[in-house]
Amino acid sequence: MARRVVTSAEMRRLDEVTIGAFGIPAIALMENAGAAVARFALRRLSSRERRVLILCGPGNNGGDGLVAARHLSQAGAEVSILLTRGELKGEAGVNLAICRKLGLDARVWPEGRGRFEALCAGDLVIDAIFGTGLTRPPEGASRELIEAANAVRQRGVHILAVDLPSGVDGDSGQTPGVAVRADETIALALCKQGVATGPGVEFAGHVEVADISIPKAAQAELTGPTTSLLEEADARSLLPPRALDFHKGRAGHVVVLTGAPGKSGAAAMTALAALSSGAGLVTLVGREAEVAAARRWSPELMGAVIEGDGTLSPEDLPRLVELCAGKGALAVGPGLAVGAGTAEALSALMTAVRLPIVLDADALNALAQSDHLDELKRSLAPLVLTPHPKEMARLLRTTVAAVQADRVALARRFAMARGVTLILKGARSVVADKSGEVAINPTGNPGMATAGAGDVLTGCVAALCAQSLPPWSAARAATFAHGLSGDLTRERRGELGLTAGDLIDGLGLVWRRWKR
Repeated sequence: MARRVVTSAEMRRLDEVTIGAFGIPAIALMENAGAAVARFALRRLSSRERRVLILCGPGNNGGDGLVAARHLSQAGAEVSILLTRGELKGEAGVNLAICRKLGLDARVWPEGRGRFEALCAGDLVIDAIFGTGLTRPPEGASRELIEAANAVRQRGVHILAVDLPSGVDGDSGQTPGVAVRADETIALALCKQGVATGPGVEFAGHVEVADISIPKAAQAELTGPTTSLLEEADARSLLPPRALDFHKGRAGHVVVLTGAPGKSGAAAMTALAALSSGAGLVTLVGREAEVAAARRWSPELMGAVIEGDGTLSPEDLPRLVELCAGKGALAVGPGLAVGAGTAEALSALMTAVRLPIVLDADALNALAQSDHLDELKRSLAPLVLTPHPKEMARLLRTTVAAVQADRVALARRFAMARGVTLILKGARSVVADKSGEVAINPTGNPGMATAGAGDVLTGCVAALCAQSLPPWSAARAATFAHGLSGDLTRERRGELGLTAGDLIDGLGLVWRRWKR
């Protein structure tokens, strides 16, 4: 099952239902959370190095840290506590009083500054300053504690964050001010969206989810579309099985539209990726010279010519419709080129054919430069869009920074408003469906930042659509497989210098790994 991730508001709702409807007291949830943190911390401490410094903020996150302090002390660890303030309210205040009665070393910052100076490699800092309730950049004592924690990490002190690294937004993963750079994060009950996407992924390090006894029935109270973190078993299960009498005609026929002089490689990469993703047949379609150039990349690629010169135009529609008849999917964008009539031709094509269409690169640029974006909603063809952040910014006529500010929310809104499946590429690509469902992809690495990598993804999506997968399923399976291809290839030859061709070869490693 895909691992569900939640927003801060959804987590607050779960807490409310657990406490109000099921009668589990808040202090019991805090006890469970702190005990889980302590168990996790003890696994990270060697028998020799058992010094732990716990940084506690004023809210429930700080209370979780105080519970962890008590359990760690009982287990024999040398525990010190630094607080952002001396008096705490509610359940956190109760646990602070318990720690003081037990004689634990709990000091208010900046008193106890020397505790940081005493730490060395192998010791542990637990960050329990802020959780999902953070609404502004850390300041004052909180900011100073975060900066001190990051400083000792440079000399080998291990940092464990409780629920979220302090300073990371629980929804977007953005860090508007300073933020803890954790080695590990223990997410309480469910993974928070802010450590599944955006910069929060890097700040969180390895994320592990701990059960704190929130009833599964409480999740039923969360209404609306869900967000999940894709897992390999989920992606693998989406692939269609193949019987012994399977043949190329049943494997789907992908059409790849080309057209830009000097960019035949982009269309060829898309076509080859489609073949490497199981398509039985792939045909390159475009002007004669461009089709001939792209076909030189491989003898398996077929070609069909659209007579005439220049970029795609509405006059080409009858021939395009003819060539799409009986095919399984159409990939448009890589190596396309944009002209005055390109957007109009694409808009007409989307209402003239019913096979799935994957739009990338120049197809997206053509739509962005025109007034045809609203026509996505009127498409008779199921659509999958695969923009990178800059292309997404062009589509929305905004900035890359605005796109990256909250990738999940933006992708969901766009997919629902336009009636499409959207793959917003980048670190932790976001796959959004027109239903509002969102999946975050954990695979991929910086080595994939190379020319043609996106073309490979386009071909993979098109091939899976041609094999009768619904666009939402094809997009999730292809995105995971594409990233995993990069990860498996990195293991074999390193990260630096990966090429799109390596990713196509790597897809074979993925399918072999997923063979049933």
